[in-house]
Amino acid sequence: MKQYLCRRNADSGYILYILEVLYSVSDIIIPIVTGVVALGAGIAGGYYYRRNIAEAKVAKAEDAVKKMIDDAQKKAETIKKETVLEAKEEVYRIKNESERELRDRRTELQRTERRLIQREETLDKKFDGIEQREESVNKKQRDVEALEASIKELYDKQLKELETISGLSMDEAKAILLNNVEREARHEAAVMLRDIEAKTKEEADKKARNIVSLAVQRVAADHVAETTVSVVPLPNDEMKGRIIGREGRNIRTLETATGVDLIIDDTPEAVILSGFDPVRREVARIALEKLILDGRIHPARIEEMVEKAKKEVDTQIREAGEQAVFEVGVHGLHHELVRLLGRLKYRTSYGQNVLKHSVEVAHLAGIMAAELGANVALAKRAGLLHDIGKAVDHEVEGPHIQIGADLAKKYRENNQIINAIMAHHGDVEPTSIEAVLVQAADAISAARPGARRETLENYIKRLEKLEEIANSFEGVDKSFAIQAGREVRILVKPENVNDADTIIMAKEIVKRIESELEYPGQIKVNVIRETRAVEFAK
Repeated sequence: MKQYLCRRNADSGYILYILEVLYSVSDIIIPIVTGVVALGAGIAGGYYYRRNIAEAKVAKAEDAVKKMIDDAQKKAETIKKETVLEAKEEVYRIKNESERELRDRRTELQRTERRLIQREETLDKKFDGIEQREESVNKKQRDVEALEASIKELYDKQLKELETISGLSMDEAKAILLNNVEREARHEAAVMLRDIEAKTKEEADKKARNIVSLAVQRVAADHVAETTVSVVPLPNDEMKGRIIGREGRNIRTLETATGVDLIIDDTPEAVILSGFDPVRREVARIALEKLILDGRIHPARIEEMVEKAKKEVDTQIREAGEQAVFEVGVHGLHHELVRLLGRLKYRTSYGQNVLKHSVEVAHLAGIMAAELGANVALAKRAGLLHDIGKAVDHEVEGPHIQIGADLAKKYRENNQIINAIMAHHGDVEPTSIEAVLVQAADAISAARPGARRETLENYIKRLEKLEEIANSFEGVDKSFAIQAGREVRILVKPENVNDADTIIMAKEIVKRIESELEYPGQIKVNVIRETRAVEFAK
């Protein structure tokens, strides 16, 4: 207790000490405390003021929100009522349309049902009529069968009586009748064929002559038959000895390098080059002319000049091909085909220059195509390339037609060009009018007077074969191949061949000639029948 009292006294003293200190500094503390209290009161007052303002704003916002919600609810109720009203109207409209459509369908079904009932009634009536007709037809058929049986019986009876009377069996009489009918039919067919052919030929020949004559006149190309020799003029006869050389070494070297025979005879100031290959002959001619101009003739110089001549001929070949393409007006040819065309300049067929022949065929085919309204460019292209196989036929095995078609395929020519190449000698059927025109143009070019020449042996063989074919037909009395084999005249025995048979015989002879002979142009077959009545007055 004593300790407690001591402690209490100590605390009281401490408090008194503090009060004394506070009193001593009260002049300083009181203003500060007063300011702090005033500041706290201001802060508290501002806080309560702002709080009141915020609460007022919140209350105002809540009222606005409540108002907006009320308005939205009212508007939603209005929209809901309008939507329900529109839905009810739409349901009512759809219901009305459905009912109207249902009524229309019910009406249409009733109408269709009435039509079906009417058709059923009509079909029943028709079936009844058909049954009646069927019964009538069956009855008539039974009557006809009975009538046929009686007719057949009567026919057999009459046939037996006829066989008894005539003394011929039915088969023998039938054979006689068929022979008579066949003879009359053949005669009528021949007469009809002659009339049709005469009329058709008159019109076709007239038009064909006009087209061909126009084409030939417009082309009017010159023809010179190529030969197998070339003549090189010499400045003097002394040059012959220099060409021959010591112990003939120069002429042997030249012949070996060119493959051409040099003929040095008594012909003044001339040397003859003989060879069947026109390219080799041209190389030899150019080389010999260069040697004559140069004057230095010895084996080494000969070989040098031959090489130069070969290059020059190659250039000439290319230029000849380009000139032919330009002259005809064909574009887009492969450069190798152009070179092969140039080689045709030194290729001959029956003595005719093949390049000139190809150019002429192209012109003729183009002119005829223009007259007939066909493809002029295609006809010219096919005409120019129709003999392209002859440029390499001595190097490749096979006929020039197949070689040409293979070349055209190789260098991507179209199928019409290939067909025209293969068909220009009739090996295959032409598939276009341009291919037929190429055939005709090739025949026209080959058949021109002076265009081609033949060896005497081939010429005589063809004439003999013509007469042999004509004489092989029954009823022929004599035959004569005339006009250089372009016509054969056949005299028939009038007692064995009638006028109608002469037409058939002429056609059969033509077929035999076309299948067994090869010839340029065309051959006219003329079958002649004459009846002579000879009597003697005594």
